[in-house]
Amino acid sequence: MSLTIRPAVPGDAPLVHGFVRELADYEKLLHEVEATEADMNAALFGETPRVFCDIAEWDGVPAGQALWFYSFSTFSGRHGIYLEDLYVSPAYRGRGIGKALLQRLAKRCVDEGLRRLTWEVLDWNAPSIAFYHSIGAVSRNEWISNRLSGDALQRLASSAP
Repeated sequence: MSLTIRPAVPGDAPLVHGFVRELADYEKLLHEVEATEADMNAALFGETPRVFCDIAEWDGVPAGQALWFYSFSTFSGRHGIYLEDLYVSPAYRGRGIGKALLQRLAKRCVDEGLRRLTWEVLDWNAPSIAFYHSIGAVSRNEWISNRLSGDALQRLASSAP
C-alpha cells in the first residue's frame, strides 16, 4: 500500500468539492455549504489563485485533502499557512494520511521561511483535538473566532462611508 500527495490540478474541482461536502457532513454543517464545483475551480485554478489544495491518494485512489492559503502575522512580520480543511475519507483513516498532509504543509512552511501553520477544530471533535496535540499543536483557547456574513455583512457594508 502506498501514499502519494500531489497538488490539485485542473479537473480536480469535483473531487475537492466532494471532499468539502463530506467534511461538512461529518461536522454536521452540510446545510452551510454554498460553494459549487465551479466556485472551487475558479478559486483553485482561476487567473490568480488564492487558495491551494494537496490531494492524498492511497494506491492511486483519492483519500483526502488539505485545502489551504497563505496568511500573514503582523506580530511576526511574516507569512504563514492557514489550513482551511483537512479531511481524510473514513475508509482511509488510521493510515497516517492526515499526518502526512500536515507534514507536507509543515515542510512548506519551513522551506518557505513561514512562521506558522494554523487551523481551527470544532470543540466537540475530541479525536482530532487529541491527534493535533499528539503532533505538538497547541490549542489557543484564549482567542475567540469571529465571523461576519450574510445579512450582517451586507448591513455593515451598506453603512460604509
